[in-house]
Amino acid sequence: METEAAVKLTVKVERPAHRGMFIGRHEGKVVMISGPTMPGETVEVSVANDKKDYISAEVSKILEPSPERVEPPCKYVGICGGCRYQHIPYSVQVKMKEEILKDSLRRLAGIETELEEPILRDIPWHYRLRAQFSVSEGGVGFHKRGTNEVINVDKCLIMNEGINELIPKINIIIKPYRIKEFHITGIQPLIAKIITRKKALTKLQAATLASDLIDCGLAGIYIFVGENEPQAFGDPHLTLDLLDLKYTILPPSFVQCNWKVNNDVAEFLVKKLEPLQGKKILDLFSGAGNFSLPLAASAEITAVEGNENAIKSAIHNVETNDIKNYTVVQSPAEKFSSDKKFDIIILDPPRPGLRKKLMKKVLRMAPDKIVYISCNPATFSRDLKILSEIYELESVRMIDFFPQTFHIESLAFLTLK
Repeated sequence: METEAAVKLTVKVERPAHRGMFIGRHEGKVVMISGPTMPGETVEVSVANDKKDYISAEVSKILEPSPERVEPPCKYVGICGGCRYQHIPYSVQVKMKEEILKDSLRRLAGIETELEEPILRDIPWHYRLRAQFSVSEGGVGFHKRGTNEVINVDKCLIMNEGINELIPKINIIIKPYRIKEFHITGIQPLIAKIITRKKALTKLQAATLASDLIDCGLAGIYIFVGENEPQAFGDPHLTLDLLDLKYTILPPSFVQCNWKVNNDVAEFLVKKLEPLQGKKILDLFSGAGNFSLPLAASAEITAVEGNENAIKSAIHNVETNDIKNYTVVQSPAEKFSSDKKFDIIILDPPRPGLRKKLMKKVLRMAPDKIVYISCNPATFSRDLKILSEIYELESVRMIDFFPQTFHIESLAFLTLK
């Protein structure tokens, strides 16, 4: 039985949309376009779903390319599921992300505002210090878009050079073993986290594997076999420079992958919030203290974090840097309570944004200033709409932690009315 051919449409791409999508129109109806295109192009698309309000479609052919289009430098583009903006000049990527952020604020929060200067770096390659590889018989790689198929790679153009130099060596060493995931983190030195299924490695095999990987250049390794306690080999702690501080992560704690931009954001927060002398700051979702540790030179910090490993890292960082006015509290943000009056609250929630209970708590606390860092324009806009009931939006800007991808981070400063 033959499969019915997909309906083809010719569409002019008008503007970018969330999560790597683009918007055009066909006979007045909105077309949500997925695939390697950009604003201004005329494309042929294959209709995936014709709904009442819009059509979802996939690019099948570029009919009239934009004069700004560039040749993607990566040989895995179109196969690997990441880096969907490689065909778009970086300056255009930035403008697109800002347009998406402004559109989200307009539609979801009713906020019309000009964005402040974005925080980014001019070199949008080799910025990642964290790689999360899946593993197949061919070695490490990434999932093909929309599938579980692993596309094996010998390098990745957004990873730092240290990670790329190790990939061919790792592919040889891990071949005899049944490994599910292989994560590498760092600049120099590098550490790794290996995840396998239950009973995939004996303790002797894990020790042998770790020894070979340390010999090839890794400083330390955590190996997770099923649900068992991880085995540590070498020195699996990652220490980075955070402005003038030493910032240590105890795996498997989270670390921002674009460390240069991360430092730029940390420095910006210090300058923007000055003078800090005598101020009381509450850092919710504080992690290991990434954004609040640099503020502790002048301010009194209360850092709240639910993850046990991040808490251990934060305590280590406070002690290592001899910081006296920094209190670490292990608690989910929603359950934290204090009678203290805070001058500033820093919010850096996960993608779902602030839960209703936490939003009510923040509004009750009513600090003079709120700093909101977000990785999701939709929940960011939703939360700003609620906060704007009693807060004035002082400024908002885009942060580009992830060049070549559709991910957008945002930073807002709000002042109590």
